[in-house]
Amino acid sequence: MKKSAPVPEHQSGTGETVESSLYEARKTIYMRSVTGLFANWRWALVWFTQILFYGLCWLPWNGRQAVLFDLVERKFYIFGLIFWPQDIIYLAILLIISAYALFLFTAIGGRLFCGYACPQTVYTEIFMWIERKIEGDRSARMKLDQQTMNGRKFSLKFAKHAAWFLFALWTGFTFVGYFTPIKTLTAEIFNASLGPWEIFWLLFYGFATYGNAGYMREQVCKYMCPYARFQSVMFDSDTLIVTYDEERGEPRGVRSKKQDHKAAGKGDCVDCNICVQVCPTGIDIRQGLQYECIGCSACIDGCDKVMDKMGYPRGLIRYSTERAIQEKWGRKEILAHLIRPRIVIYGLLLLFIVSATAYGISTRTPLRVDVIRDRNSMSREDENGMIENSFRLKITNASETDHAYLVSASGMERIEIQHRPSISVEVPAMKTETVTVEVYVPPESGTKGANRIYFDVKAVNDENIAVHEKAGFMMPLDK
Repeated sequence: MKKSAPVPEHQSGTGETVESSLYEARKTIYMRSVTGLFANWRWALVWFTQILFYGLCWLPWNGRQAVLFDLVERKFYIFGLIFWPQDIIYLAILLIISAYALFLFTAIGGRLFCGYACPQTVYTEIFMWIERKIEGDRSARMKLDQQTMNGRKFSLKFAKHAAWFLFALWTGFTFVGYFTPIKTLTAEIFNASLGPWEIFWLLFYGFATYGNAGYMREQVCKYMCPYARFQSVMFDSDTLIVTYDEERGEPRGVRSKKQDHKAAGKGDCVDCNICVQVCPTGIDIRQGLQYECIGCSACIDGCDKVMDKMGYPRGLIRYSTERAIQEKWGRKEILAHLIRPRIVIYGLLLLFIVSATAYGISTRTPLRVDVIRDRNSMSREDENGMIENSFRLKITNASETDHAYLVSASGMERIEIQHRPSISVEVPAMKTETVTVEVYVPPESGTKGANRIYFDVKAVNDENIAVHEKAGFMMPLDK
């Protein structure tokens, strides 16, 4: 167990020496297993996210991995979509969408992401499940830790950490498999030919999973995650949060099931501390909303079980809002107040950004053309009296099909490329070809200096794949 860091001693008012601590010593949390509606939802999210994470990298698509972030080739593959370095704008948009989605869901239901889909929550849930299967539930683990080291304790601890370690390595392997093709990575492991960066990231991500989910757990949520610190900015009195009904529960106290607790002046809370025992961060929700609460609702499931046993109504701890508790609202009133100005604004902004992004991705052309003018020769006159400019065209075929492209020019009278109306350029799938073209115009077709022209690049077998790129054509100044 961690010890508190001492600060210099000082004298109290009574003359005694007092030693203070800069931070609270960590207390090991032995979380009790719990079942119920919200526990089922958490495990549904665990299964969904992990099947997605561990399975998606094995899914084939057009003869390649369906989702692959190929940093070496600088191409990101997401099913039928291919993103190039020039598409970094979509990364910025993705971050904006994530931020607005976080704002929206937090304003509606508090820390829903933290409690159900955050990787820290998901992997902690998995590691704790492994721990319970090997060492037992809460009381068994507490007794085991209090024992001196013996053969049984060593074997259980070794089995637990071995299972954690293998799972963490599998997680690191899967993570690297999204950047190095998973089948290639598997072959490299069996052939002992992994590259240094692959080894580093496999071990680093595996170690991070092992440390965060196995050891640090609630410390990550309480001290390392910034979200816990600024979540209150997005809360208001109509935000759904896990709440304890103090008016109904207090004064709390132990009693028998047959006792008329109302006549004895007691509330519904039997002070069993189940809500504390099932909490992954070890807080007491009866003390009010705290920044350590991740909104997992384990305390709701635990309390509902106790209420069922005692024959009391469920909902002593429930999802509600601050205003609903004060006004004693029912479900209908709570739902009616969920739609408020900030929710509408967040929702409309999110809908607009997502729609615009989806439209942009669906209508984008899998062809890129960069025009680079030859700076060494501004313009020259050929033997036929035509004015010539030289350009380099970088044509990128961003699709997974080979294409032949017709390249033509427009913008000035009688403009030609290589003394022809157009030329053909073949570009293999996912490749870039650079071609040098000479553009000719008659001396009388333009003005002195720069003239605007356009290069039209169009796929031979698909007219919808076309690019209209502008460039500058220089006419002699002494014309």
